[in-house]
Amino acid sequence: MSESLILAFDTSAPHCAVSLLKNDQIIVSRQENMTKGQAERIMLLIQEVLQEANVGFKDLTTIGVGIGPGNFTGIRISVSAARGLKLALGIPVVGVSTLEAMSYGYDGVRVSVMDAKRGNFYVQIFDGPNQQEPLRCTSQDMPRPPVGTQPRFLGTAETIAELTDTPASQSVMPLTDAIAHIAQTRTHSELSAPSPLYLRAPDAAPSRDTAPQLIK
Repeated sequence: MSESLILAFDTSAPHCAVSLLKNDQIIVSRQENMTKGQAERIMLLIQEVLQEANVGFKDLTTIGVGIGPGNFTGIRISVSAARGLKLALGIPVVGVSTLEAMSYGYDGVRVSVMDAKRGNFYVQIFDGPNQQEPLRCTSQDMPRPPVGTQPRFLGTAETIAELTDTPASQSVMPLTDAIAHIAQTRTHSELSAPSPLYLRAPDAAPSRDTAPQLIK
């Protein structure tokens, strides 16, 4: 089996996070919390992680990138960087949602929940290998796990407590570590360039602004 080296990064939240997965082991994992400056920092942080592992861009076999949901500008930063690297390196780039990465490493029914502000939540339900579509909802129209199951809720304790009496579970590993592991399972799939995962309320009117055109 040939050696794999997977770079994963994410700027969908107030951070720059980068991980490097060699075969099945995370060899470097870094996260820097910041509310602005991700666009200037992410490529430098990626280079620092590669240098720490004594590898270069040419050694990478796959890239995993966080596609949200989260901060719109932050998502665009990481997705645009990933698309640029895909063109430059000619290797697969796998987009992974924050909600899926949060639930990685657990079996059974999992419910990933993120605070979307203004009384809204981002929610996705996973049942073994199956998953429902991610959506934005309120506590009143939140989707319910399958009847008769004992779901595991993942997210911040405060958010989970607002929605359910079930205690929140901690993610098994840091976000970009999970993104790297998920990307590893999809390397050999037919993959198009990743796109941002923007979730809006079902009754939200379409934006009058055209989204920025990303390189394909």
